[in-house]
Amino acid sequence: MRIAALLAASLLIAGCSHQLGGHSEPASSPTQPSGQPASAPGSKASAPASAPAPGAAISAIITWIEAGHAADPARFHIATREGAATQLGDDIAFSSQAGKVTCTTDAKHTPGTLSCLVDLASPPPRPDTAYGEFKGGWVDFDGVNLQVGAARGDPGPFVNGNGPQLADGDTLSFGDYRCRADAAGAFCVNYAHQSAARFSSAGIEPFGCLRPGPPPDGVGVAFRC
Repeated sequence: MRIAALLAASLLIAGCSHQLGGHSEPASSPTQPSGQPASAPGSKASAPASAPAPGAAISAIITWIEAGHAADPARFHIATREGAATQLGDDIAFSSQAGKVTCTTDAKHTPGTLSCLVDLASPPPRPDTAYGEFKGGWVDFDGVNLQVGAARGDPGPFVNGNGPQLADGDTLSFGDYRCRADAAGAFCVNYAHQSAARFSSAGIEPFGCLRPGPPPDGVGVAFRC
């Protein structure tokens, strides 16, 4: 009797094991590797091939800029004027559009501001509030303000010349900014304020929260968040 009982228990356990092991698991759907979203923001697959048009959403600007090839920022801490090179320390300088756009930072005098000299085809006219020399292609962008044209009697941060050429399709990250060079101009986003601007000989284009506003004294055209 004891042997028969043990045999019956063994058969019962074997039957249960067969039922659990033989139950088919539902087919699982393919998944992306851990940490890799199906379509990462700013990926080249999701970014348009051409530069953003005027009026594009700030999200589209950021996606397009981030889809570019990241350049080494270490190459852009230098400016050259008449063959003489100057090390800029923590500041950044770069050029685009075959030298028609030259940009630089000047943390000592204007922290958080990106200043550019642009060879504008149609610069803003000299305002009545400007005294001294007016430079229509001088542009200052700090994320909240975008100002085009300035009364400047000195070269300011451009005294050291121009930074290296940022190749079309390359991006440059510094501070709150990331810029991408293109045949259509240099596009720069300020992440802190979700604003952006295109610097081009064809014109200066605001994006994001920037809206036209009354320019300060000595400024040609102004946009503000």
